[in-house]
Amino acid sequence: MARVVIPGISVSTGIAIGKAFFLNRNRLAHLPRLTVADEAVPHELDRLAQAFRQAEEELAAARDKVPAELQEHRLIIDSHLMMLKDPKLRGSARSYIADMRLNAEWALEKALGDLEKTFGALDDVYIRERMQDVRFVIVKVQSHLIGEDKDLRSIQGRVIIMAHDLTPADTVELDVNKILGFATVQGGKTSHTGIMARTLGIPAMVGVADLESHVLEGDFVVIDGLAGKIVVDPDEDELTSYNELSAQFEDYTRRIIRECQLPAETSDGYRVQVMANIELLEEVAAVLDRGGEGIGLYRTEYSYLNRTDLPSEEELAEKYSDLVSIMAPRRVIFRTLDLGADKFIQSFGSLEEPNPALGMRAIRFCLRHPDLFRSQLRAICRASAYGNASIMFPMISGLKELRRAKSLLRDTQDELRREGVPFNEEMPVGIMVELPSAVMIAEFLADECDFFSIGTNDLIQYSVGIDRTNRHVSYLYQPLHPAVLRAIKHVTDAAHQAGIEVSLCGEVASDPFCVPIIMGMQVDSISLTPQAIPGIKRIIRQARMSDCRDLLREVLSCRTVGRVNRLVKETIFKRFPEELTFFASLLDNEEHGG
Repeated sequence: MARVVIPGISVSTGIAIGKAFFLNRNRLAHLPRLTVADEAVPHELDRLAQAFRQAEEELAAARDKVPAELQEHRLIIDSHLMMLKDPKLRGSARSYIADMRLNAEWALEKALGDLEKTFGALDDVYIRERMQDVRFVIVKVQSHLIGEDKDLRSIQGRVIIMAHDLTPADTVELDVNKILGFATVQGGKTSHTGIMARTLGIPAMVGVADLESHVLEGDFVVIDGLAGKIVVDPDEDELTSYNELSAQFEDYTRRIIRECQLPAETSDGYRVQVMANIELLEEVAAVLDRGGEGIGLYRTEYSYLNRTDLPSEEELAEKYSDLVSIMAPRRVIFRTLDLGADKFIQSFGSLEEPNPALGMRAIRFCLRHPDLFRSQLRAICRASAYGNASIMFPMISGLKELRRAKSLLRDTQDELRREGVPFNEEMPVGIMVELPSAVMIAEFLADECDFFSIGTNDLIQYSVGIDRTNRHVSYLYQPLHPAVLRAIKHVTDAAHQAGIEVSLCGEVASDPFCVPIIMGMQVDSISLTPQAIPGIKRIIRQARMSDCRDLLREVLSCRTVGRVNRLVKETIFKRFPEELTFFASLLDNEEHGG
């Protein structure tokens, strides 16, 4: 394969250099498509049944290896096992064999095709995601039919995994001693594959659109998790450069991890708390190992996704209590359900909305379904008895929503009190400030909250008026846009004037170009991915608060994003040349924003 550079989404930083190893490549091309003689039909039916049994045994074995603390992964594998047992899918394939005398591989493909035709026309995110799961289990069965047992266990030597997607069953098998990194066509920053990559600490890319057409088995590739690209068949100069960059990055990583337990305090004495954003309990170890001082954002919706039923209050309370106990006395902030938009639970199905990001989601969804909301509120309150828990409502647009949410919380606490269930009567209650309306009335909201958390990802999206997942307008997603910076400053000032704490989370908190400006606003804490904590803490320790305030003053006087970017580039590169060597791509992206 000739040299080619493929962009993607980096979900775990670092450089991986090695040979490509494909899982399930060219599945369709290798499938035999035959008609068989009448007397061969019973044999094909037996082959089909045996392949289903083997696939079930394989998945069951993978599920049994999942430790109890990774319960979510078990549930996903359970759902795949249920699909394998679906009599309609199996019956359809058997009919193609019996009635049309197709071989088992082709019959199964035809059955899958029927399903895809039925559901493919539906513009429904949930259905599309479930079809990916069905396709995954079909591939498992087909791999047994064609005798292809190539999986993660068959890897010899150290390789870079290439796949359409990695399922929870695959990720359970990941062996960091054999896998240098991985790249997938599917997935986003918050997909389970990305989370696993960050947990394991291996470079990874997802959302690589042309991966399967540009990379061949055994190709020499570089996964550049710093710049967000894959280089296929690099020349000698590139290879030398990447080897040097990899060595520098590993050395830098070792040094910042050694220092990561030190406090995040500027050289002139301003202390900020650095906490972590997580989805899963298994990320707690990474938080503590990398110097996280608490959980600033626990995304609770993950417990509701990828399952056919709703989690019970008991299940949630147990999970939340475990988290609070493990982190005690450190703080854990539970963000209540942020469902809707692109995140749905099967029990409610998807919502038919022309603009889902502006529709029934987050606190609006919870207030529409009070029983569902109350179950989660009870679980969080119960967990608060075990340590330092706080509760936070997402996407609050005004006082009416905040008061309704707090009223439901009070009702829940009254119930628990009557039942004699212990909980923290003084549990702090805060909101995420991520809508322009909340920014404009921050002073009023602050009077009725214990803390603010500024959700920068959504705040930028709604302030600039763009869908950040739309590649045609994604260039407008500018953290350093003057309007965004002024909004953050206004909210921070309003919080402090009311005497409450203000935190900042989202991509801005882990962007080294933004952190000194945020520090200049004197936020009380920031919350970011565990992996980014050591580097950001080091930048804070090397900074001077007086410089941060000066930079903020200059930035707030700028009228355009381009001017802010140039000013930040000049200032930050002088102050933190080593750190920014590894994040130069971020600056390149900002330059294109103008």
